[in-house]
Amino acid sequence: MTAVSFTEESFSALKDEIDDWVRGPGEEYANTIEKTGSVPASLFGDLKSRGYFSLAAPEYLGGQGIPFDRYLELMEIFSRSHGSVRMLVHVINGTWRAMEPFATDEQRENIIKPSVAGDVLVAFTLTEATAGSGADIRSTVRREGDSYVLNGEKHLITFGVKCDYWLMAARIEGSTGKDGFVALLLPNTGLAGVEVVDDSETMGIRGTDHAILRFTDVRVPASARLGDEGDGLAVTLGGFLLPSRVSVAMSCVGLAERAQELAVEYANRRETFGKKIAERQAIQFMLAENYADIAAARALVLEAARAFQTGAANAGILSSASKMIAVDMITRVTDKALQVHGGQGYWKRNTIERVYRDARAPRFEEGTNEIQKQVVARSVLNGTAVY
Repeated sequence: MTAVSFTEESFSALKDEIDDWVRGPGEEYANTIEKTGSVPASLFGDLKSRGYFSLAAPEYLGGQGIPFDRYLELMEIFSRSHGSVRMLVHVINGTWRAMEPFATDEQRENIIKPSVAGDVLVAFTLTEATAGSGADIRSTVRREGDSYVLNGEKHLITFGVKCDYWLMAARIEGSTGKDGFVALLLPNTGLAGVEVVDDSETMGIRGTDHAILRFTDVRVPASARLGDEGDGLAVTLGGFLLPSRVSVAMSCVGLAERAQELAVEYANRRETFGKKIAERQAIQFMLAENYADIAAARALVLEAARAFQTGAANAGILSSASKMIAVDMITRVTDKALQVHGGQGYWKRNTIERVYRDARAPRFEEGTNEIQKQVVARSVLNGTAVY
C-alpha cells in the first residue's frame, strides 16, 4: 500500500474498512487459528497487503503517518478480533519507534523500513525468567575487539521463534544502572551459541509464537548495537514500552467492547421462563456497569495517547495509569459478559470463551499492574504527577 497523508476523510474510510475486515475475514481467521493453534501465512500476507503493518510509522519510513492517538482508534477495532491479529498489528506498528531514534542509516534501510513494510519481523526481547521490569535484566555482553559476546536467557518473547531479528536488551558485564544498558539488533539466523525454544502453548492469543531464548558466548558484531552504550534503557523503555502500554490499554478497550457486544446479543436472544434475559434487572445492571467501565477506560487511554503524541511531561505516568485502569476494566467486563452467557459461555463453540481467555494476556504484557502502580506511585509521591 502506498503511504498517503493523513486526512479525516481517508481515516474514516480506513476505520470502516478495518471494521469490515475484522467482522468478515478476521472472524474466519480467528476460527482457523483456534482450530489449528497456529497463524496461517495467509493472515500475515493479508494484513501486509492491506497496509495494516505500516499505519503508525511516518511516511519517510514507508508508513502512512497516522498520528499515535488516532492510530489507537484503529487498534481499538483490531482488538475486537482474535488476539493473534491484535498482537501482529500492535507489535509491528510499534517496534520502529524503539529503533528509529538510534538507528544508523544502514539499520534504517535494512531493518526498520522493511519492518514497516512487513518484510522483516523484529521481536522485542527484554523479559527474563528472573527479571523483567527493565533495569534489573541479567543478560550480559562484554566487548572483545569489534564484537560483543552475549550471555543470558530471555523468555515470553513474542514472535521470538519466527522473527528475523531480536531487538535485544543486555547490560555490559559488571555494570549497574542505566549506563551499562545496551540494545542490539541480533539476526535470527542460526548463530552459534543460540538456543531457541518454542514456548507457544498459551491460555489465550493462540497462534502467536513465543520463545525462550538462551545465549551462550554468542559473538555479535559491534555494528549490531542500536545507539551508544548506555542508550539501551531509552530504546526499550521510552522508545517501545511507554507507547506500547497505551496501545495494550486500548486493546483492552477494544476486546471489552467485543465482549459487551456478544453479551448484548446473547441477552437479547436467550429466554428463561418465557422472558428474554435482557429484560431482567440483574442482566441490565451488568451491561450498564460494563458500558460505564469501558467508556471511562477509553477516555483515559485517549488522554494518555494524546500526551505521548504531544510529548507532554505526564505521558509516562498516564501510560502506566491507563494500562492499570484498562486491565482492571477488561477483567471485570469479560467476567460479566461470560456470566451473562451462563453455562454456554464456558464452551469453546461460543466466541465469548475465546475472548475471555485472550483478555488475560494484557495483565502481564508490557509490565504487570504491580509494576505500573509502582511507576504511578513514584510520580505521585515525588510531586511530578499532573492532574
